[in-house]
Amino acid sequence: MPHCVILYTPNLEAKAEVGALCRKLADAMLTIRDEAGKQVFPTGGTRVLAYPAAHYAVADGKDDYGFMYLNIRMGAGRSQAVQQCAGDTLLQVVKDHVAPWFDSELVGITLQIDESPGQVYDGKHSTLHPLFNR
Repeated sequence: MPHCVILYTPNLEAKAEVGALCRKLADAMLTIRDEAGKQVFPTGGTRVLAYPAAHYAVADGKDDYGFMYLNIRMGAGRSQAVQQCAGDTLLQVVKDHVAPWFDSELVGITLQIDESPGQVYDGKHSTLHPLFNR
C-alpha cells in the first residue's frame, strides 16, 4: 500500500531529476522501521510515482514559480512517532535532493502523509509481495 505520488510543475523538470528523486524516496521508505524494528513500508508494495502538472498556476503568476507536492499514503495503524519519523526522513531526502538548486529558485515543496483508515475496498493482485516475503 505505501505509495508516494509526486506532482510537480514542469518548469522544475530540467533541474529536479525527478526519476532519481523517485528512487531515493523508495530506497528511504524501505529503511524506515517501527518501534519494534519492523519495516514500515513493505518492499513489494512500495511505489513512488511522479507526474508533471499539465496545467498550473502558482502564487501570483508574476514569475515562473515552481511547486512540488508529495503525498505519501500508508495503511492505518502506525503510531504517531512512526508517522513523524517517516515524514521527517522523507522530507530530508527531498531537501537533500533539491539542495543544489533550491536557494536559487522560487519554489515551494510540500510533503504530506495520509493514512487510509476505513477503506471500503483494498483489492490487490501482485507477484511482487511474494517475491519479497520469502
